[in-house]
Amino acid sequence: MKTLVTFGILLYVSFRIQAAVIEVFEEAESVLLPCLYGGIIPEEDPFVTWTRNDHNSKVFLFRQEGSDPEGQNQIYRGRTSMSPDALDTGNYSLTFRKPQLSDSGNYICSIADGVKTLKLTEVQLNVKDVQEEVKVNRDAEFVVLPCKTSADLPKDTRVEWTRSEPRFMFVQAYPNTSTRNAEREEHYWGRTAMNKDLLRTGDVSLTLRDPGARDSGRYVCTVYRGKDILRQRVDLEQALLEVPLHPEGTPVWVTIFLVVLLVLGLSGIVLFYFRHYFIPVKQVKVDSGEESVLLPCTAKKNLPEDAKVEWTDKDNLKVHVYENGSDYPGEQSLFYRTRTKMDENLLITGDLSLTLKHPTIGDQNFYTCRVFNRVGAILMMKQLKLQVKGHQIKVDSDVESVLLACRTTDHLPGDARVEWIKSPVKKIHVYENGSDQPGEQSQYYRTRTKMNEEPLRTGDLSLTLRWPTVEDSDIYICKVSSRNGDVLMKKQVELKVKVCQVEVEEGAESVLLPFRTTPDLPGDAELEWRKGIYVTVHVYQNNSDQPEKQNRLYMNRTRMDEDLLKTGDFSLTLCWPTKRDSGKYRCLIYSLKGNLQREKTVLLKVTERRQIHEGTPLIPV
Repeated sequence: MKTLVTFGILLYVSFRIQAAVIEVFEEAESVLLPCLYGGIIPEEDPFVTWTRNDHNSKVFLFRQEGSDPEGQNQIYRGRTSMSPDALDTGNYSLTFRKPQLSDSGNYICSIADGVKTLKLTEVQLNVKDVQEEVKVNRDAEFVVLPCKTSADLPKDTRVEWTRSEPRFMFVQAYPNTSTRNAEREEHYWGRTAMNKDLLRTGDVSLTLRDPGARDSGRYVCTVYRGKDILRQRVDLEQALLEVPLHPEGTPVWVTIFLVVLLVLGLSGIVLFYFRHYFIPVKQVKVDSGEESVLLPCTAKKNLPEDAKVEWTDKDNLKVHVYENGSDYPGEQSLFYRTRTKMDENLLITGDLSLTLKHPTIGDQNFYTCRVFNRVGAILMMKQLKLQVKGHQIKVDSDVESVLLACRTTDHLPGDARVEWIKSPVKKIHVYENGSDQPGEQSQYYRTRTKMNEEPLRTGDLSLTLRWPTVEDSDIYICKVSSRNGDVLMKKQVELKVKVCQVEVEEGAESVLLPFRTTPDLPGDAELEWRKGIYVTVHVYQNNSDQPEKQNRLYMNRTRMDEDLLKTGDFSLTLCWPTKRDSGKYRCLIYSLKGNLQREKTVLLKVTERRQIHEGTPLIPV
């Protein structure tokens, strides 16, 4: 009853929902209208509706049992769908297939119980068929693919340029730090640029240098502005070089001469592209954790004394710069600073190779070595690809612990600092001044990690992670730093924890969702089994079950062992499972202060009961 009252109060709250704007082209296969809800859902017959505001027509209706076509407008039948477990997960987003120009309009997502209705979100869908057409001459130095939106864009705006035809290619992303730039097609490296003040002006156009025949095709500019997704399509066409074979008044020998030149020119183009496609880029392979890797580059000896050597990666970040007889670390990207080295007298010896220290998977990239003369002309250029192989560990989520290996034979100083990092802001384990530093650990990993004694003396910096969960699957970095902050060593380990899967046939009396751990949790620990994100399956607090906090679908259907904090057995028994119970379940154990102590994910699959017909002869196998 408390839940119903709360939902009713929510319904009477008056607020204005700003519509998200979604733009899509008419030939798109589908478009997603987002709708996420984390609040309380009504207990009695909840259902989600999608309606079109301008037509006041029913687009889609979804109940606990599935979609309900009754009352749905005919034009949307067979073209709309939602996730089968939408009411469990709170994800009410609508998939709209084959959008048409007539589908443009405002759509409203609501949740109701037959008495009251709560409006959750409004989405403005714009189906477009317009596009920009750009033509460029063959001798043009650059071409601009136009794309403009409103000025003064928010700081978290993202822009992506892709090519959709004749085949999909990723071209450019903003900001430059976006991980999507790692997917950029090699064909566009160093040839694309966007305005530096695009957030202020709203001009997110793309400049493409040295456009050629291979660049012709359809490009898509996508702007992610808060909840809005805006798209602009641009068709780039290269103007053909027209040569009259025998203009009036022109001697025949001149015409023949022009044809020969044209044929030779086209042959050169073919040979150029043949070379670009079929001559492989040199590859350098190294294991993550090696002290360094050499990126080779050799030039003719006796280069000009005023020559400039520049190493860049595929995002055009400066890896190393050498000029006027010395290195220029101030021009380096911070990501590479203090990690690169080149030989002395390189202009004399012609050995322009670059040493990259402590390579990790993040260094996997294409690198280019260029030599410039005094006026900036390129004297030579060489490109290679670096592949970094990381150590991968796969374990089941039922294991008690997993070892993330990291060993070195180098002598490490006694005041070195060892950090195991999962991300730049999440520290898994810290060792310094001869002891662990739990105060610097992420709360989620405290009490779950351990290193051997005297790791700096033995060189064994391996980390033991107890009770690994699916959420622990990630890339871990073991980093050793000197007292002044210089990185002495770096190694990556990729951990993959398999989801625990349980399968049962519909009609079974019960099914067990297993979860066992060590009985060393605090006596005031609390736990909750959930399905998806929002559905509460079972709650244990104050040393007893809390059935009043369960979702009504699981009342009188769950049980757990007594004295579970003493035994460490947090398995859940679910009675009379049905197909509707299929899905992902998570058990979360917290301390009284709310700190997460343990976690387990179990994927339950309930299959249909097999029918056995009497009198049916058995077929021998």
